[in-house]
Amino acid sequence: MKAIWNGVTVAESDDTVVVEGNHYFPEAALKREYVASSNHHTMCSWKGEASYHSLLVDGNLNPDAVWYYAEPKEAAAEIKGRVAFWKGVKIEE
Repeated sequence: MKAIWNGVTVAESDDTVVVEGNHYFPEAALKREYVASSNHHTMCSWKGEASYHSLLVDGNLNPDAVWYYAEPKEAAAEIKGRVAFWKGVKIEE
């Protein structure tokens, strides 16, 4: 699977976990040269606190487009160490 934004592959892996229709990629699959910091956090009742990264591709910023659960609740343990995408990031095979 590939995560693509602005025509650039920002993550790629054959090992994704699908939760609620979102592909969670291994954190190591995220190409760090496209990652910008974010202080954004949200809370999910069953997964726990989500943290975010922004994407920066060719000078274009996509704020908070990547999320992850650093310490997911037990029910979501399978996504620990993984990242997912939204905000226009396309997931393709």
